[in-house]
Amino acid sequence: MPKVISRSAVSSSTDAQPTASSATALRVYYCICGEFVLVIDKTLASLPQRKTDGAIIIRSQDADGEKARIFKLNAKPSDPVLVERSQGGHERQYRFRCPRCTLFIGYQSSPPPVKSAPFLYILKGALTQAQGQIPPEAFDGDEGPVSSA
Repeated sequence: MPKVISRSAVSSSTDAQPTASSATALRVYYCICGEFVLVIDKTLASLPQRKTDGAIIIRSQDADGEKARIFKLNAKPSDPVLVERSQGGHERQYRFRCPRCTLFIGYQSSPPPVKSAPFLYILKGALTQAQGQIPPEAFDGDEGPVSSA
């Protein structure tokens, strides 16, 4: 039986110009428990935030000449919640939770599946790019322990 020999060569250059695919690299985000939750084509920090609750807005459908973000959410839907807003109105949220620890990750305005609403909202501080590390914004607005002195 003849021997099979394979050879390969890897070529790279530090002078190479970035390609379109490297400029649109996907970003991976994890729940604070370490579970993979979101892959998206842009950093969450660069996306707009909602004025009502500071949630990060991800456009899930094309509209008004704006393209939808490319993303994949790994989360379990939970029961809808009716939230009272300061303007006297109400908002129905169809929430998504981490599949491992069931932490509330985000929501949309229409029933699942994901991307059935124009926008998906990710809670500020719910996700991190460094697996196993809690993002600093997870504690925004937290006054810390209350002392009873």
